[in-house]
Amino acid sequence: MRRRRLWTGLAATAVVASVATGWLQLSKGDSAATPTAKSAHASPAAAQKVSEAEALLLAGIKQGQINDYVGAAQTFKRVLGLDSGSKLAWYNLGVIAQHDNRTADAQAAYDSALKIDPGFESALYNKAILVESSDTDQAIAMLQRIVAADPKAATAYLNLGHALAKKGRDDEAGNAFSHAVQTSPSLQPLVPEQFQDSASAAPSAPSPTATQAGTNR
Repeated sequence: MRRRRLWTGLAATAVVASVATGWLQLSKGDSAATPTAKSAHASPAAAQKVSEAEALLLAGIKQGQINDYVGAAQTFKRVLGLDSGSKLAWYNLGVIAQHDNRTADAQAAYDSALKIDPGFESALYNKAILVESSDTDQAIAMLQRIVAADPKAATAYLNLGHALAKKGRDDEAGNAFSHAVQTSPSLQPLVPEQFQDSASAAPSAPSPTATQAGTNR
């Protein structure tokens, strides 16, 4: 059975969806998300710049929610004009490009977000989906990074299972599918028929460690 292909809407934090995660906005405590955390003693001019960037980020998300992707993209670019280090602006530009099937643009935007925050799970996940058909090994590595950092990332495990199965790594694929279903039983119908039994059983091995996954977050 093929994986679901979902386009998710507004999300306040970096959650993983079945294929591509949707809009991300400023979340409480996300000190790396926007310019807000640069300094508590910023000058009035800098504080104004921060405030404008935050307002634009939220405005861009609202535009995306009403399917004004052209307007949203322009707004996110204005955010980057104020703060080129806004990982959320880069990420949301990637979401728009991915929605429009502009794969190269989407990947470039996710890469920019990942340069700012190499552990940004939503960008890692969406990029893994983009590159799976052309570079399955790279997709596997990125999905392993996600599940190493977040063992409850069920849909990352699901897609990891598909990628591993594509490479003929059936034992590892079965283990990944098992983790996916244990974390989110609703994913059971999305597991290929030949892995249904293993997905219903306890995992045969622990989830990948950060070192095994090629990261040390």
